Amino acid sequence: MVAPILVFDSGVGGLTIVEAIASALPGAPLVYACDNAAFPYGPKPEDELVDRVHAVLDALVQRFAPRLLVVACNTASTVALPRLRSHYTLPVVGVVPAIKPAARLTRNRVMGLLATPGTVRRPYTDQLIAEFAADCTVVRVGSSELVLAAEQKLRGEPVDAALLRELLRPILDAGADTVVLGCTHFPLLRSELEAAAGRSLTWVDSGEAIARRVRDLLPDLASATSPGAGSRLAVFTREDAQVAALGPALAARGFGPPGFVAV
Repeated sequence: MVAPILVFDSGVGGLTIVEAIASALPGAPLVYACDNAAFPYGPKPEDELVDRVHAVLDALVQRFAPRLLVVACNTASTVALPRLRSHYTLPVVGVVPAIKPAARLTRNRVMGLLATPGTVRRPYTDQLIAEFAADCTVVRVGSSELVLAAEQKLRGEPVDAALLRELLRPILDAGADTVVLGCTHFPLLRSELEAAAGRSLTWVDSGEAIARRVRDLLPDLASATSPGAGSRLAVFTREDAQVAALGPALAARGFGPPGFVAV
């Protein structure tokens, strides 16, 4: 088997990154790994989170011998990337809130940042805003409920529109014209968020930027353009009814029955 690209997340948000990579590199073999046994990552203390991410990735790297690792989780990326990059010899690509492209797109210099509670308050996010959006008003909204809503949607459960309207209220009240989806789960709710907003906004996420970075790092795969040529495998760290309920969503994205890696 050709060495795959390993896309890792605590939940189903990593599937948005898988889709972006698959679009850019149709022939790339992909392994999507979900640490559902430790989901959600957002409320965890940083030291505990870094240790958990490192332990899970060690098991996954040993099993799949990937050519490149994508940490498709904003929460994990903002705290664990330095340790991971110092530990592994393979390329490690992280996902951080798309503050920089959003600052280029906003017309009135007011933007919202929807992310997990940990991401909105971390120094890394402060640094991104100071470096790329210092002249902007950035309204930060942290929500773990929105992460759960995205997970529920992929399991075929309804999304609470009232919750989305409540979360968007401070961003809308500030007059933002641009919203950063600062968690890989949130693009899964793009259509529901657009409806809840009730007016036209520019929505920005990291998927395309990550896909371009992966393509640049793997030029040999850029020439493998035959759609469907790449195999796809989804693995989880715990087998439960929620994983079983994801079966249709995984199948729709080209995955077979899920596998499991106990950590």
